[in-house]
Amino acid sequence: MFQGETSITIDEKGRLAIPVAYRDLVARDCGNRLVVTYNPWERGSLWLYPHAEWERVRDEVNRLPMAKPAHRQLQLKLVGAATFVELDGSSRILVPPSHRSASGIDRRAVLLGMGSKFELWSEQAHLEQVQKTIAEHEVSEAMLELVL
Repeated sequence: MFQGETSITIDEKGRLAIPVAYRDLVARDCGNRLVVTYNPWERGSLWLYPHAEWERVRDEVNRLPMAKPAHRQLQLKLVGAATFVELDGSSRILVPPSHRSASGIDRRAVLLGMGSKFELWSEQAHLEQVQKTIAEHEVSEAMLELVL
């Protein structure tokens, strides 16, 4: 559904404009609503889900037993921090200040279409990620089967 990398600017009120290429998809398939939550695996990034996809993720995460600390951390970061946002008349969403602050996202950011969701990265964190290379010892069996 979502694919591509877009450099964006977040205004002084914390709003970002959804890129033109995604506006129809977000309107049609998401009802102009997204869910913003933390990326539990990497610093400097937030995840933005369409509502239907979010419900699937939320329910799956909430099924994990809370007795395991890692499960509880995942539930806190994904479900506990989830915030519904709606596009305004100018196709902008307000990224909550707490989310921007915790992830280090300020005026300059990068929006990535990752298939079923968006990832919103601080410009610096995104740059650090794309400059990393995958070491030979990090290549998994599943990666070896890819035809790229």
